[in-house]
Amino acid sequence: MTRAFQLSNPQGLYDPSANAYSHVAEVAAGSRLLFIAGQGGEDADGQLSPEFARQARQALANLQTALASKGAELAQVFKLTLLIVDHSEERLVQWVAEADRAWGGHMKPTCTLIPVPRLALGGMLVEIEAVAAVTGNTKALE
Repeated sequence: MTRAFQLSNPQGLYDPSANAYSHVAEVAAGSRLLFIAGQGGEDADGQLSPEFARQARQALANLQTALASKGAELAQVFKLTLLIVDHSEERLVQWVAEADRAWGGHMKPTCTLIPVPRLALGGMLVEIEAVAAVTGNTKALE
């Protein structure tokens, strides 16, 4: 698969890979962009686990489902906005583990983590918004 973007970590900036993100994403001209609304940790029945790590894993699965609906996958995500309720170092470690599981050994997308006091649903602990770039078919929407 040809990638529609390139991730990098410029010299002069610290290496963010231990925190599961990259500093820069450059998107190729002519790429089709997909903007995915914030995905929370609720399952298909709308149920939320009380555990942060399980919600993070489910939110990533929900993101994969949204991407797949447009023929895309996590490897095509170049930008995340991550909202975490009551952010802590422990939750960051759990997020990094889930991101590593999802992206494997590949560079992680650029990411902005925003600690928040609450999200849209009671008990919701994480929300992931994403932007993906897809090469190829750029036909107009019907």
